Amino acid sequence: MQIQSKSPCRVDMAGGTLDIWPLYLYHPGAVTVNFAVNRYTSCELRTREDGRVVLRSRDQKAGESFRSLDHLLRTEQYKLPLLAWLVRFFRPGMGLELDTHSEAPAGAGIAGSSSLIITVAHAFNRLLGTGYSTERLREICQNVESQIIRVPTGAQDYYPAMYGGVSAIELTAAGVRRRAIGVDVGEFNSRVVLCYTGEPRNSGINNWEVMKAHINGDKKVHRNFEQISAIAQAMRGALEKADWAEVGRLLREEWAHRKRNVPTISTELIDRLVAATRKAGARGAKVCGAGGGGCVFFLVEPETKKRVEEVIEGEGAQVLPVEVARQGVKVRVSEPGMGPPIQ
Repeated sequence: MQIQSKSPCRVDMAGGTLDIWPLYLYHPGAVTVNFAVNRYTSCELRTREDGRVVLRSRDQKAGESFRSLDHLLRTEQYKLPLLAWLVRFFRPGMGLELDTHSEAPAGAGIAGSSSLIITVAHAFNRLLGTGYSTERLREICQNVESQIIRVPTGAQDYYPAMYGGVSAIELTAAGVRRRAIGVDVGEFNSRVVLCYTGEPRNSGINNWEVMKAHINGDKKVHRNFEQISAIAQAMRGALEKADWAEVGRLLREEWAHRKRNVPTISTELIDRLVAATRKAGARGAKVCGAGGGGCVFFLVEPETKKRVEEVIEGEGAQVLPVEVARQGVKVRVSEPGMGPPIQ
């Protein structure tokens, strides 16, 4: 049997880091706003007649093989930990080959790892008939990813991969819930510019440092997150009304508060890009994810989009053509050699 699966990455617009438990419990009304983009992670999962477990990543140009599931379970370090830890969780009772690919550049901050873990988990769920719901798989994926990176993870990154579209992730004491935000996708696409500045120098550290400061009672960080929470709630409303001037203003305000929390979230290149694109017609900009490099999202007027992209490339960054991905994870079951990859 062969399972093919794919899911989109995401751009976070406002309210990031608040989605890490228990931070949102201290900010009533907390919400994270994001949207799925048509840069995908994908996998092919095939059964083997022997008991070997073979893992490969095309984008990382890496692979590893185990004589059996027991051999994998006894191994202490992995070349491809995300894949190995999912095998550890699902514990398939047969040999298998798992090949993956990600269209997210290294350290891009567009939730490539969260998308990939959703992609692979859905493939295993279908292969093994475990019957987990999409929401249950989100919880599992979040827990497994935390086991891998050894720090708490947020909930928001998985929802674009699960459902696609533009989302408000509501964060409450009753749990986490995704609400679709109805926007004119064509209009939104005409205003989106995404660029890649390079792999961050401190990936995975910024959110953890901020979280520790918050939990330790840093009043300045707490106040900043109160502002970020209010901005995210307002961002949701502005998107629902298609008030693009307000969306741009809120983006600028959100970015200013993020930089106050952790100055290392930005770099000299990012600062130059934000300033130069503002002069070229961008309404607002912010770093994706934990920052320190990676991707930057710009909201532009349709008539200034080309000029903003030229300025970005002139500063030495790479424009990544993206649109909103309307659908989330897709899974296809087939016999080996049947048809092209899932579209």
